[in-house]
Amino acid sequence: MSFLDIIKDKLIVSCQALENEPLHGSHIMRKMAKAAQEGGAVAIRANSYDDIVAIKEETNLPVIGLIKKDYEGYDVYITPTVDEINTLIKSGCEVIAMDATNRPYPDNVSLKDKVDLIHKAGLLAMADISTYEEAIYAAEIGFDIVSTTLSGYTPYSKKLVGPDVELVARLVKDLKIPVIAEGRINTIEDLLMIKEQKPFSVVVGSAITRPQLIAKRFVDAYNNK
Repeated sequence: MSFLDIIKDKLIVSCQALENEPLHGSHIMRKMAKAAQEGGAVAIRANSYDDIVAIKEETNLPVIGLIKKDYEGYDVYITPTVDEINTLIKSGCEVIAMDATNRPYPDNVSLKDKVDLIHKAGLLAMADISTYEEAIYAAEIGFDIVSTTLSGYTPYSKKLVGPDVELVARLVKDLKIPVIAEGRINTIEDLLMIKEQKPFSVVVGSAITRPQLIAKRFVDAYNNK
């Protein structure tokens, strides 16, 4: 069964923890992914070579791989250069996700060339976009999947409290490639609202796998009542 067959109309869970977060470390993320699998997740979105390898060993679920890396003077940080792509190709992930926003990249390699490199390795390319126009362009240059991951996280995209329902709906209507809804899906109500737009699949991350943020929502609600 192909990756797209596996994820169609199903939930993907993002298991990520950065260096400054309590659950950082592949020994923890592999267990987080296992818990997500036991809860019914059909695939995992994961950051870093080590986490991807550990998660694959623990769960054998398909993985959307990425590497978050900051380059001085550049805002893009999700798989920003060919170096990260080459590392991910060796990780065993089925899909490589990268920033596909309209911003400069540290290596000055075109998105099209990066997509071609991923395809040459036999993997799928996912475009993390922030606007409708970026998604249309991503489809034109050969990305296999578009995800709304960065909507609201670029200076020029719409700032919302919850998920970008309107963007998901437009992309589902206008694109021929799969559209994955991701970003600020914090509640069951958010999820059901997004599901009504009929995306190919949905990614939920922080609301499931970042307990410090989950705890903060409860604490804030308690203290503000």
